[in-house]
Amino acid sequence: SVVPSPAPPSLPDRFRMFRSCEWEVLERSLSILQASDFYWGPLSVGEAHAKLQREPVGTYLVRDSSQGNCLFSLSVRMPTGPVSLRISFQEGYFRLKNWFSDCVVRLLELVVAGTRNNPLHFDEMGGTPLV
Repeated sequence: SVVPSPAPPSLPDRFRMFRSCEWEVLERSLSILQASDFYWGPLSVGEAHAKLQREPVGTYLVRDSSQGNCLFSLSVRMPTGPVSLRISFQEGYFRLKNWFSDCVVRLLELVVAGTRNNPLHFDEMGGTPLV
């Protein structure tokens, strides 16, 4: 399930300068994210985890990352509690572990489909697989 987001935020202005081809990818992806039900924009990790704590396992949201070197974070309600995973942006692609796409929403679709048969393991999750 997905934690529904508040009203769509405006485009973030905190991002570093991108090459024009990267900015086009980022702008398109932000537009798609803002139309989704799971993008919360500038939400802190504590606020994200508090929202997810009350939700069923598997519920997630995407928020702006508080890390300067990452644009977005995926916060997920795991059996042990909420965790946040950084979504990196390199050379025009958003990346999470072994998956990548030029669109954050498409990246999440790939991760959801891929983890059905091959759960992800992240150090941040203490050995609990992401399915």
